[in-house]
Amino acid sequence: MNQHTQGERRKVVYVMGAGQSGSTILGVTLGNCDGFFYAGELEEWLMTADGPRWGASDRQDFWSAVKDRVQGAESLFGGAANRCIERSSAVFRVDRWSTRRRIRGLYRRVAEDLVAAVAEVAGASYVVDTSHFPLRARELRALGGIDLHLIYLVRCPQEVVASNTRELSPHEVAEIRWRTLVMNANLWLTQLMAVSTFLSHPADRRIFLRHEDFLADPAGVVRQILYMLGSSVDVPDLQALRIEAPLQGNRLIRTDTVAVRASNTEPRPRRRADPLTSLLQLPWAGVLRRLRPQAIRGGADERIPRDPARGAERRADSQSEDSDSGGGVSGDLMGTCS
Repeated sequence: MNQHTQGERRKVVYVMGAGQSGSTILGVTLGNCDGFFYAGELEEWLMTADGPRWGASDRQDFWSAVKDRVQGAESLFGGAANRCIERSSAVFRVDRWSTRRRIRGLYRRVAEDLVAAVAEVAGASYVVDTSHFPLRARELRALGGIDLHLIYLVRCPQEVVASNTRELSPHEVAEIRWRTLVMNANLWLTQLMAVSTFLSHPADRRIFLRHEDFLADPAGVVRQILYMLGSSVDVPDLQALRIEAPLQGNRLIRTDTVAVRASNTEPRPRRRADPLTSLLQLPWAGVLRRLRPQAIRGGADERIPRDPARGAERRADSQSEDSDSGGGVSGDLMGTCS
């Protein structure tokens, strides 16, 4: 697999953070930039035995072509790599350390070959991976054949926790309380690993982003991310984002196109805040506020450190393009399916 890529480092844009944080729509948007391919949650490739769980024939054909280019991965199919290497809890599971040591070499080789295969089949310069897990990011950046850029994506913790209890009846009080406690514990562990991973990554290859800022100013935020990557491509048409062949993501990937619309209207009233979540996540508010660099609504590209070895300078008129899509204080998503 690596014979045709000797000396070439595949560029990966890795979206890290908690689940339910808006990584799918961010990945779809970046995947519509020229030369980018949104692969979805690539860690699921081993979990789903090398193919998407559903999808039209073109999506199945894409991942079949990817599989043909990755050799010797069969022994990793299943959940062992996810449990022992990728999940944040793996560092505390002493009972899984021996398995971790045994499969880590093969895991890294397969991970590198998988990225190369996706880039080759898609004909892309950048592969966008929204697998979330901070420990997977650490594994990818240790690979000589991968040039890793990190996006640390966070969303209001109240919304993240609520998304995991939304389907429950208000009368299921005990289950709601239990899930709220578990989700807060998971958030704590994810933030701990993510902040550590983020701060140990080169400043010119990382960026911190709040989901709410992306929805308020999608064009502006994407420009800041592209600047960090050293890419001179234009922001895509946010009203007609194509969804090609992501492996895994939320329900948005079951549509053919999706639109991201920034709005000048006031944001919808937030549901009543859960006091337990507010208390438990309070310490992280100050930590996240201090992370740099950050992509923010209305921010200028020049605030973002940029790898001097990456790409050409952006076109002088790039600041003005899509400016009519970047205002507002709230965002809406709209999907269509043919």
